[in-house]
Amino acid sequence: MNHRRSFLKTSGKALGGLFFCGCGLAHSADLKDGKPKRMTPIFINGKRIKTIDVHAHCMFQDAIDLMGDEAKSVPPPTKGIPEHFIKIDERIKAMEAQGIDMQVLSVNPYWYRKDKDTAAEICRLNNLHLAELCAMRPDKFAAFASLTMQYPELAVEQLENAIKNQGLCGAAIGGSVLGQDFSDPKYHPVLAKAQELNVTLFIHPQSTPQLAQRFKGNGWMSNVIGNPLDTTIALQHLIYEGVLDKYPKLKILAAHGGGFLGSYAPRMDHSCFVSPQNCDPNIVLKKKPTEYLNQLYFDSLVFTPEALRHLVAQVGASQIVIGTDHPIPWEEYPVEHVMATPGLSNADRVAILGGNAAKLLNLKT
Repeated sequence: MNHRRSFLKTSGKALGGLFFCGCGLAHSADLKDGKPKRMTPIFINGKRIKTIDVHAHCMFQDAIDLMGDEAKSVPPPTKGIPEHFIKIDERIKAMEAQGIDMQVLSVNPYWYRKDKDTAAEICRLNNLHLAELCAMRPDKFAAFASLTMQYPELAVEQLENAIKNQGLCGAAIGGSVLGQDFSDPKYHPVLAKAQELNVTLFIHPQSTPQLAQRFKGNGWMSNVIGNPLDTTIALQHLIYEGVLDKYPKLKILAAHGGGFLGSYAPRMDHSCFVSPQNCDPNIVLKKKPTEYLNQLYFDSLVFTPEALRHLVAQVGASQIVIGTDHPIPWEEYPVEHVMATPGLSNADRVAILGGNAAKLLNLKT
């Protein structure tokens, strides 16, 4: 791994445009001033639990600058923008205030429209800086690599370098490449390499641009509907096209609770029975569509304990990890959210708070 200790002289200095982003407000019966009481640090059965947030973003200004005229549209129009460009000590304090011991950082792909050379340099800078940050504070940060998914052959090389030489723990990809799904065979070399390396691909949506006109109006529907829908479509294609049969050990982690599948998955099991003419007779799945959810992973960003309880009932506690989208303030009480979810055993809570993520991403606890 390239440690580059000179990257920052002290952890209090600004990290050259390092960017974090965040996600939701949990609900607890135990409230103080209308908000859940902080429950951290967490001890379960007398053991201190290491909490791991797998869904926290960052950006780097030198990479953003390569977008040219499009650079101004890269930072999301949300609360938390000043906090994206962070100082290390302040970022760690913010994590500790949430009860988070470690964040797994990722950069939301914004380079899929760029030419090969520009996209490659953006990803090179992202991965270099992510590796530097993780080497500087391995107790606090891990990271998903950035990949030029619009150029799959290059993405394979980037993924292998990120894992073998830079110490990253997987890669973050969009829900598609400008509407082209990763179930398309052209992307299979990337999926195959991830399976070979035993690393995770973190799917983070980019809205659903084909519906941009219908998303106009009040309520930021391009995010509220578009993001979960983008993830839902991506996962359904991986299931229905037989990709998860082809790569049975592929580790996929889906943001925002996996979109809408957690709420309405059983409808999948009836589609080809009700309308066989809309299904490909040459694709014979080895399992019912809903059963593939039990081999995928999902973050906990579903906002309420009841929603998380239902997601656990659908996919199993072993498949869920903490996700916040930090520092955008979607989920400000991630630990309390898990602790307040009904029906979880202490073993379930230990797993969701950090154990599942450590196993999934090969992290030390």
